[in-house]
Amino acid sequence: QKGLMIAIQLSDGKLSVVDVQIPEPREGEALLRVLQVGICNTDIELARGYKGFNGIIGHEFVAVVEKINASEADTVEVTIGQRVVGEINCVPSSAGCHSYLDRAQHPERAALGIFKHDGAMTEYVAVPLVNLHPVPPSLSDDQAMFVEPLAAACQILEQVAIGPADRVAVLGTGKLGVLIAQVIRTTGCRLIVAGRRRETLAPFEARGISACLVSELEDAADRYDVVVDCTGNADGFNAALRLARPRGTLVLKSTFDGLTPADLTKVVVDEIKIVGSRCGPFAVALRMLAEGRVTVDGLITHRFALADGLKAMAAAAGKDSLKVAIRVAGPPA
Repeated sequence: QKGLMIAIQLSDGKLSVVDVQIPEPREGEALLRVLQVGICNTDIELARGYKGFNGIIGHEFVAVVEKINASEADTVEVTIGQRVVGEINCVPSSAGCHSYLDRAQHPERAALGIFKHDGAMTEYVAVPLVNLHPVPPSLSDDQAMFVEPLAAACQILEQVAIGPADRVAVLGTGKLGVLIAQVIRTTGCRLIVAGRRRETLAPFEARGISACLVSELEDAADRYDVVVDCTGNADGFNAALRLARPRGTLVLKSTFDGLTPADLTKVVVDEIKIVGSRCGPFAVALRMLAEGRVTVDGLITHRFALADGLKAMAAAAGKDSLKVAIRVAGPPA
């Protein structure tokens, strides 16, 4: 039916495939035709009640610019028909935020598919022009789909100084862990990745990154200058805390529904610095993919059509999946 599109919508904690109106881009926005969208652990947590979000989910996407609604004040760096990826933090154009850092913590921000703004698990999505980044022709849709989480991985190096002398442990062997480990490896540090199941270590070993079980890491009694928690669960924080050396740094990348019981006395006594780390620089992520410094080969384990979005979400929540991709429009580029 004209004017309608399929969407995966969350309403009062229930996911469903629905028909909704194609949005009209407001001033300062572009209407994008979604090509492909990835399922993130945050999407799964939203369905479990995180943030109490109601709306269309999905924020890791690659799309084509369909329509541009620009004012005279807007700087337009994309063209109709161009493939793009988009930052998730949306602020009013009147706010004049030109940096992803300003948008990420703006008091009036909405977050695409997470908070106050419909996401990209649908056929069309309206996104602020300032959030968009052109995708170079050399990158496939599969690669481009990883730009948003890869940018989040890159943000760690914007916040924490890591060099060749540092010992770094990454806890969590999901898709974000694979990206974070590759980004941190570029510093030349001494890096180890740890997970709970041996079968999840293969993507790291295939990339020449040392990996082991968390239990093995804890048994070794080594302590690390920097520990990154991207486990996606409450246990990860305490495991990371046990592995950090006195005056070490703990980087938190997990968002989930629920609270974390934690030994904060240890944080005080050991003078551990805790760094919350969220969204990151898209330009850096695009460059790393284009230069081959980060690879995503083999990370997509399941593919679904948009109409099968509920099956896709179920697969993403299962232990056998790494990255689940939803193909929305046409064959992959």
